[in-house]
Amino acid sequence: MAKEAAAHPQIAAPPLMTRIGRFLNGKAFAYLCIAPVILVMAAIIFYPMIQGIFYSFTNANDANIGAHIGPNVIPPSYKTVGLQNYINILSNKASGSVIFSGLLAQTVIWVLGCVIFHAVFGVALALLLNRRIRFRGIYRALMMIPWAMPQYVAALAWSFFLNQDYGIINVTLTTLHLHAIPWTTDANWARVAVIMVNIWLGVPFYVVTVLGGLQSIPAELNEAAAIDGANWWQRFRTVTLPLLRPVLSLVMLLDVIWTFNLFSVIYFITGGAPGHASDTIISYAYEGPIQGHNYGIGAAYGMIILLILLIFTIGYSRAVRLSQGVE
Repeated sequence: MAKEAAAHPQIAAPPLMTRIGRFLNGKAFAYLCIAPVILVMAAIIFYPMIQGIFYSFTNANDANIGAHIGPNVIPPSYKTVGLQNYINILSNKASGSVIFSGLLAQTVIWVLGCVIFHAVFGVALALLLNRRIRFRGIYRALMMIPWAMPQYVAALAWSFFLNQDYGIINVTLTTLHLHAIPWTTDANWARVAVIMVNIWLGVPFYVVTVLGGLQSIPAELNEAAAIDGANWWQRFRTVTLPLLRPVLSLVMLLDVIWTFNLFSVIYFITGGAPGHASDTIISYAYEGPIQGHNYGIGAAYGMIILLILLIFTIGYSRAVRLSQGVE
């Protein structure tokens, strides 16, 4: 026994600080750090999403979803309907539904109009604020006001400005003996109104991000191009814009997703009027099935929106990688 003990001496345990250091440098500590984030996301994102997926295959509504009344519990009585909710939406048979293809077309117009003008105005203002001009700090601070303001507050303020009878814009026009603009009774003007307000809200985000990208571009590149005889447009097209492409690609992807899911501007300014002509898929899903307590149809709309955005994100990301020569 003595020989065996001598052959296998006891190995002293590493000091406490050594074990703590190994833990901090290991994967366990990384998992421990992201655990709170995962738990919060599971509670406020994953669980509602899974529940929404389940409801989208049922006929759940306000009458059969179940309720708690004091100590009494009314069990849910909704039934599974398979893909019927999706079929009803896509074939325009859902209760109170409008033509889905029309909603999709209006959503595309809304997203393209907002994102294109966001990018154009955002890049132009960022180029202007990147130059050494007087009061540049004040201009940058003022530029942040629309972005810092809560969206519903800004939408409510604009709803007063664009009021067809008492709004400041139409009052000014009638004072000047001009025709008032039918912001909510004409389909085209309703679309212009909501797109205009969202442009005002979204441009500052582009200005901030593009300005950061511009300041990361070495000044020597533009100076060398200027020495070679390139004018302002040539320098922007061949030097600035290619180096801004990674920033713009990410910002435009985020903008498409946010704009697609935005409904507060439409809800507060036009309410989808006239006749759902200014509604998008998300605003109609809220105003129609969700407020009508038809949770099965509303959840199906949500899943359709999620699927559209997933397909777009995958296709857009692949197209950006291919344009950059990355497989």
